[in-house]
Amino acid sequence: MAVKMKELPNSEKPYEKLEMYGEHSLSSAELIAIIIKTGTKEESSVTLAQKILSLGKEKNCKEDNLKFLQELSIEELTQIHGIGRVKAIQLKAVCELAKRIAKPMETIKVKIKSPQELANIVMDELKAETREIVKVVMLNSKNLIIQIQTISIGGANFAYIEPKDVLKEAIKKGVPTIALIHNHPSGDPTPSTQDIAFTNKIQEISQMLGIQFLDHIIIGDAKYTSMRAYLLIQERKNQNQ
Repeated sequence: MAVKMKELPNSEKPYEKLEMYGEHSLSSAELIAIIIKTGTKEESSVTLAQKILSLGKEKNCKEDNLKFLQELSIEELTQIHGIGRVKAIQLKAVCELAKRIAKPMETIKVKIKSPQELANIVMDELKAETREIVKVVMLNSKNLIIQIQTISIGGANFAYIEPKDVLKEAIKKGVPTIALIHNHPSGDPTPSTQDIAFTNKIQEISQMLGIQFLDHIIIGDAKYTSMRAYLLIQERKNQNQ
């Protein structure tokens, strides 16, 4: 027989636990339970939340990876007994809010001094993305960010893009420096053969146009690869062979 939420001590009830110990003390199931508010006669809201989390296992997600929640449709959520249309919509709304909160705040006049700083600007936004997204960062002569522009949104394993897509806005604005950023939804930021070829192509065309190509950053799951550093390491390896 399931234990009802009201029968639990206050220290174990999600609302009271958050108030007493802070949101960081709650499990993912307890946080979801607060969103969906109520359970059923047979199951508590925490039990329903655990059933939602079990959908991640079906999608082969790691236990602590909640990215799958953004992919779940209202129809998939309502397949769980106790999750109706309203609860499903509430969850979808929270997932969208999380994505918007993760988007970078005002980045104008942020000075870029390292690949890490470049990666940090979009890390929270892109590390949880399930689609491959390509962004161009435009900077002035002092490496202060002028604008960050999304130029392509692709699928889980690709984003179609041409060199002109990367450079046309910089040419139009007369920007002296650019950087390219894209994510690997797999979580592994290791460059592909296509990444290497495209980076070399952009470097070549940028040089011809008198535009400095600062770097190409590949974002993974809370980690990144600097293509400038990666290609330099590969070049040194080849020279030593």
